[in-house]
Amino acid sequence: MMAKEKTKAAAKNPNKGFVHGVKEICRKFIVTLKRRPQLIPLVVYIVAFIIYSFNLTDISDTTALLQGKNMGLSVFAVMLFSMLSILCFMNAFPYRKKKNVPMMIIMFVMIAIMIFCDVFYLRGITTILSTEAGASIDLTNEKNYCITYAQYYIQQHIIVLAVGVVLTLLLPVYSKLIRKINTNVVVEGNGEMGAIDIAND
Repeated sequence: MMAKEKTKAAAKNPNKGFVHGVKEICRKFIVTLKRRPQLIPLVVYIVAFIIYSFNLTDISDTTALLQGKNMGLSVFAVMLFSMLSILCFMNAFPYRKKKNVPMMIIMFVMIAIMIFCDVFYLRGITTILSTEAGASIDLTNEKNYCITYAQYYIQQHIIVLAVGVVLTLLLPVYSKLIRKINTNVVVEGNGEMGAIDIAND
């Protein structure tokens, strides 16, 4: 009886049903974060990987155009450690088990290497463009836009990685705040259940 009444009410007011559905999705999302707050920094690291990998064409074209020393090696190192650091992070926070500290340390080392490689790559671009050969490269030419794009997205990659590190270090702090959020479901009509059961009998 209660389910039928709720279905009829939702049919009469579809907007109310939609709002309730959105609230329920948000509630389940917060419940998931309560159980696994480490998903927040994990998503940030995945975003960092997406930013770098989706713009790898411009970065590779820049490497081929400038041909700086060890620039290609730094790109390879960033791609390799991006994937390995995500795997280390997932192993550092096994489900319903204690935190794996050695894995977390390895992850931080890999992130430090990635940031170093990004800074090395950006300095390589600046150094080459400051030479006589680099000065002849016209950055306003459409063929050379890859250099500007590569600089921008590598800088964004560094920023997102830094945000991920901060979120990882502050995980014990905001995980406690998330657990304080009330996600209990309010069940309406509990006081009328006895009357409904008696009426049906």
